Amino acid sequence: MGADGGARNGAARARAVVISGMGGVGKTALAMHVAHRVREAFPDGALYADLRGYGAGGARTAHELLARFLSDLGVHQDALPEDTDDRALLFRSALAERRVLLVLDNARNAAHVAPLLPAGGHSAALITSRQLLADLPRSARVPLSPLPESDQYALLAKLVGAERVRSEPEALAAIMAACGGLPLALHIVGGRLASRPSWPLALLAKRLTPHQGRLDTLAMGEFDVRRTFAMSYVAVRDSEQPLEREAARAFRLLGRVWPAHAVTPQSAAALLDVTEARAAVVLDVLADAHLVLDPEPDRYLLHDLLGEYAAQRDEEDTEQERTAALIRLLSWYAAALAAATAAATRETQSPPPLDGETVKNLSLPEFTDDEEAIRWTARELPAVRDALTRAGELGRSDLAWRIAVGLFGHASTHWWTGEWDACLEQAMDIARRHDDRLGQAWLHRRTAVAHGMAFRNEACLEHLRIALDLFTERADLTAQASILGNMSALYLQIGDSEQALVHAERSRDLYGELRNSRGEALILSRIADVRKTRGEPALAAADYRRVIELIRGTGHGVFLATALTNYGDVLRLLGERDEAFEALAEALAIRLRMDDHGGTADCLVFTARAHHHFGEWDAARETWERCLELARRYNIAKRIDECLEGLKALASQALAPRPGRSPGP
Repeated sequence: MGADGGARNGAARARAVVISGMGGVGKTALAMHVAHRVREAFPDGALYADLRGYGAGGARTAHELLARFLSDLGVHQDALPEDTDDRALLFRSALAERRVLLVLDNARNAAHVAPLLPAGGHSAALITSRQLLADLPRSARVPLSPLPESDQYALLAKLVGAERVRSEPEALAAIMAACGGLPLALHIVGGRLASRPSWPLALLAKRLTPHQGRLDTLAMGEFDVRRTFAMSYVAVRDSEQPLEREAARAFRLLGRVWPAHAVTPQSAAALLDVTEARAAVVLDVLADAHLVLDPEPDRYLLHDLLGEYAAQRDEEDTEQERTAALIRLLSWYAAALAAATAAATRETQSPPPLDGETVKNLSLPEFTDDEEAIRWTARELPAVRDALTRAGELGRSDLAWRIAVGLFGHASTHWWTGEWDACLEQAMDIARRHDDRLGQAWLHRRTAVAHGMAFRNEACLEHLRIALDLFTERADLTAQASILGNMSALYLQIGDSEQALVHAERSRDLYGELRNSRGEALILSRIADVRKTRGEPALAAADYRRVIELIRGTGHGVFLATALTNYGDVLRLLGERDEAFEALAEALAIRLRMDDHGGTADCLVFTARAHHHFGEWDAARETWERCLELARRYNIAKRIDECLEGLKALASQALAPRPGRSPGP
């Protein structure tokens, strides 16, 4: 912003700069700082007014403010027009040949401030508002966000003293977290500590514990975080516009039901019981009013302090309404996770969907492939864990077990984190408390998969047998076919190829009875695994080629990478070096793209073995070491052991070299 530029740049230059942000973020302080810095560019002076767009006293009108500004510019009271528009014309005429800076603080909306703006010339305006004022023409916008940690530290050090803040780093971190980067909160905290030099920081940190009087503590004299937030909330709650009143309800529900997690228009539609399009509009109203943050497109989040304030707003919503909203949101998560797992695993059978009004017309995320589905679940994981706990608190086992089971897709690449195990165990406790037999059946089935992925073979077999009994009790043939296929994979994993083949054939026969073509590639891969173990690499290679043909292009990267890895290994056994490494390289690229650390380790093991097999010692050592570093970083015990054995075999090879090819570790 400047007064220079003349006619050359006047048409393109913004006539106003809008500084926007949530209450307490420092808009007025920044505006006054800028006004002071640019005062020499406006030799005819500055006009300041608090428009009181947010506050208990009511907004000041353009009519009264124009009278004051015109008087400041030398217009006599008797010469003031009665009509507001005429006053605005006279004001703009008075500014036409002047260089004046207008500082218009606390505007309610664009209509509130528009009559006060210069029409052109060399004057300019600095405007602060809790609204974005996106509809204000010829204006530039400067949205403010909470302070980053470094600036928070610097501010508190300035207010309290550098040595004092350095002396209690843990308490300081807790205080900064409690203030959420809000300058108003930090100034209150700094002022309180400065006025009480004997206080340890830990004492104030304790008083700032969330939901335990934190907002009461963040008040000092005229500075009050709760009152500052109330100005924004009451403005939309008591608005004449129905959409803003609807946004106030959404703000309350977010605070009471889901304050800690981001929502999208899809999840908010379930929470609010509206369409996705309507939810998007409501969320944008809240974002424009800076009552929610929008850190990325289509994601909206309550600031921590605003979330606590919203949670205390229960004047209009009943407990029954809040519970219904929560159930709708949990139902949305159960359905969205089911969609993500279906995309990520191409499972041959999905759990039965929820019944009832809460799941009708849900807007769910759509996934183009398994990678997109897995990444979505990873981002939502903190909310999913919370959803599982909330379902248990409500006694809704039907929701709890579906949420836990719905993490299957994510676990296909992230089993090593232990997240899925914990969620399955929690959901099983809930299902048992409520004697939910269907839930227990599905949880045993998926718990077996979790154990199998982690090579906990005995536990895997135990849960598979329980699951098979429970689904046999329900006469669910599709489930039985799937579980038998899992048993085949497990027996192969423990080296029992006979039982692996028996169970694979039983699974194949059941799928045949059911005419379930989706199980064809899966069972064919099981049979190929058995043939590989039984020393029939040519037959296994033919089966793997068929599996790869069936799944390539389906968007199922995890299954494709597994098939390619096994195919590369049997090509190694057949002596087809180039083709083996080509398949292994493609598999590794898929695993790396998907951030699948467990799968990457698997692929590196097979690649190292191939290098060893073909006498490529340096490449084998490099690959083993790469795999070992990865396995240690993510605590993948089985792969750590295999890497150490592989490196030991290489060391033995170096001590006693033999001509020809090594059989490998």
